[in-house]
This record gives sequence, C-alpha cells and structure tokens, in this order.
Amino acid sequence: MSLDDRLAVLDAELSAAPGVLVAFSGGVDSGVVLAAAVRALGPDRVVAATAVSPSLPAAERAAAHAFAVGLGVRHEQPATDELSRPGYVANAGDRCAFCKAELVDVLTPLAAELGIADVVTGTNADDLRAGFRPGIRAAAERGAWAPLARAGMTKDDVRAAARRWELPLADKPAAACLASRIAYGVPVSRERLARVEAAEAALRTALAGAGLPVRDLRVRDMGEGVAKVEVDAALVPAVGPELLAAVTGFDRVELDPRGFRSGAMNELLPGPVRYR
Repeated sequence: MSLDDRLAVLDAELSAAPGVLVAFSGGVDSGVVLAAAVRALGPDRVVAATAVSPSLPAAERAAAHAFAVGLGVRHEQPATDELSRPGYVANAGDRCAFCKAELVDVLTPLAAELGIADVVTGTNADDLRAGFRPGIRAAAERGAWAPLARAGMTKDDVRAAARRWELPLADKPAAACLASRIAYGVPVSRERLARVEAAEAALRTALAGAGLPVRDLRVRDMGEGVAKVEVDAALVPAVGPELLAAVTGFDRVELDPRGFRSGAMNELLPGPVRYR
C-alpha cells in the first residue's frame, strides 16, 4: 500500500467514530493521529489529552499544549498517578503495562464526561511488530484502539504524513517517558524521575554551549549512583569529562561509546519478547 492508501484507511477509521479523545503524548505518532482526527472529524469532535505526571518532562507538556491549540482542539491535561501502582514502581520488564493501564483508566472516564466513546493512541504498525511493547496490550484490554496500526502506518509513514501536512513535530526526536531512563529493577520514584529530567536538561544546555547541539540524548539511571549518558553517535568523541560534569546528582557518570539507541534498557532484559 502507498502512503496515500494508508492515509485513506486512517481517515476512514477515524471518520467512523462520532468523536475521539486522543492520548496525546506530544510525540509525532500521537500528533499525527490528532491531526488526522481533526481532518476526519473537525476540531469540535476531537479532544487531545496529555497525561501529567512526574514521568512527563515539563518542556514536553508545554509543547504538547501549543501543538493542540494550534490545531484548534480542546486540550485536557489530567493528572495520572503511575507511582500509586506497585507494579510500575517495581520497574520490572512489564512496567509499561502499568503505566498504560493508569493512562487509559484515567482517560476513559474523562472521555465519557465529554460525551466521547473512543479513546485512541499513537501506536503504529512498527510498534506491533516490535519485540518489546508491554503497554500496547494493557491499553487494548481497556478498550483503547490505535488508528495508525489499523491503517498499517509505519514510523516512516507517520513522519512522511507529518511532513506532508507541515506539522511542526514532523522531525521531532523520540521522547520516551522519563521512567524509561531508569534501569529495570531499580525502583521508580518521583526523586529519580526529577533527577534524570534535570540532568538531561543541564547536559543539553552544556552541549549547546560548547557548539554541540544534540538531537537524541538520554541520561540513564543505572542504580547504585551510576548514570550512563547516551548522545548522538557522531558526538561521542567530542563529549569529554568537562561536559559530563553537567550531570549532577550521581556518584559516577559514564558515557556510552555506542551512542544513543532507542530502547537501550531493553537490551539488558532476559528474553524481552515474553513481555509482548
């Protein structure tokens, strides 16, 4: 199928709903779902909802609001409390399932209050084929559905659509939640999440100040006071101790010589496919 064919299926899937509440993280996938819903249904039948919790960086929240307002849709920012779920705090391989359960459990009654029956997510076709996506099942079990996946749209398709529609987040880097920076088995806490957020912001500022603007950056909390830094692979040789000193709050800071890799924490899990 061509991109035009897949976009036609996407439009048909969304047009069949009386209205949708889009779980909008601020990323390109859910952003394209939101834009597609507005095209299919009009802004009055679409609501964007961005969950606010310690795992969402403040900068992402502000950017999500600006994008939703730019599309002319109502933007809800309900609080979610993942930290009240023991399975999330324990941070085993299925952490994302508890996060998505909390998200959909909050968004479903919100949608009902607004007279909307359908909660949709930004899961794409590539996500369904990935070897590690424990949150997808939890969302589906609670009735949320994924327009991009139904239309067979891959990540490349999503970015192509975003460029075609001239969306400001078309080339936005992946921005997973802050909990994804904490090594499995290390308990998630409000303090750890805040420390990672502050460390990434400080390092990004330091790199920019050194003339090294970075696209993808992660500060991984490996436990026992150790942080592992990932930056764009091309920048690795230029990141020395003086720049790593911007990362504070840890006893030791290491630079990953392989550079940034999406889902790097999953590499440490034995048999991650079992969490699908």
